[in-house]
Amino acid sequence: MYTVCGDHSLRQLFVCVFYCTVLCLTSVQAAKIQWTLDEKDLQQVMVSGPNLNETSVVSGGYGGPAGGIIPTSSIKGSGMHHSNSNQNMSVEEANRGVAVEKLDSVKKWGINTYKCTKQMFSERFGRGSRTVDLELEAQIDVLRDTKRKYESVLRLTSALTSHFYNMVQTQQALGDTFADLSQKSPELRDEFGYNAETQKLLCRNGEALLGAINFFVSSINTLVNKTMEDTLMTIKLYEAARLEFDAYRADLEELSLGPRDAATMVRIEVSQQQYQVQRDKYERLRSDVTIKLKFLEENKVKVMHKQLLLFHNAISAYFAGNQQQLEQTLRQFNVKLKPPGSDKPSWLEES
Repeated sequence: MYTVCGDHSLRQLFVCVFYCTVLCLTSVQAAKIQWTLDEKDLQQVMVSGPNLNETSVVSGGYGGPAGGIIPTSSIKGSGMHHSNSNQNMSVEEANRGVAVEKLDSVKKWGINTYKCTKQMFSERFGRGSRTVDLELEAQIDVLRDTKRKYESVLRLTSALTSHFYNMVQTQQALGDTFADLSQKSPELRDEFGYNAETQKLLCRNGEALLGAINFFVSSINTLVNKTMEDTLMTIKLYEAARLEFDAYRADLEELSLGPRDAATMVRIEVSQQQYQVQRDKYERLRSDVTIKLKFLEENKVKVMHKQLLLFHNAISAYFAGNQQQLEQTLRQFNVKLKPPGSDKPSWLEES
């Protein structure tokens, strides 16, 4: 059993989930930054530490005081140490800048994810409103249903290709066997010869029909798995932009209903800018989907008109035994047959 909590409890749940996610990501990023800084400090110690090869210069004579010893590292290393320190400081500042930039991107991503998740749950529980384009969504539903039906046609015709290919191969083997028996059985030479010629003729016509069906399957495969799939990918981007647009719209409406102090007015202004950005993105993707749906419908009608005519004429000519009509159909639709003696099926026939 599922229960729906109140607005206040739901808001607290979203806030807790959001801040837990941000704290986890921030802790991981801070650990990475601290490890980087510790590594830089270790490198600095190794660079500025004592050198086993350094020597000393004695300023006094023999047996002079120890205070007269001047380390050569103090002469040649002071300038180098100063430049190394400046270089290390610049590297550390650059690392801090990169870390701050990453934290800002994580923060923006977390806020956007929180708002979209809140909007999605609000729509699912019936507590939030969503932008609806009835005409466009009806066209999208029709496209998805059409794609499922065309996938069924593609699957069935691929199975038909595989079965028919096996039949043609069987006819070819049977014709060769009849021809061999015709040579070895003088008393049945004519009978075996007639059957051998018949099976070879059926095999030639079957290869022609197989070429037509392969051409039909290849065209349907391109239409379904490339053209329609490209349009559906744009539709997915449009639906994601719609959710973001409604999330920022709901956030702006919530701020507009609150108090109008100085801090709130600043937040409202920022929210209006974000809302406008999301609205422009949503409108652009909606226009892209509308255009692609229009061109897809035109392309689908054009392709299917040609392919269905090819399929009907080829099937009718084959089963009517009209070899001339079958060959004319292949020439009409520019169908190229496989070279003679090519027994290996294509990937469409094997699937």
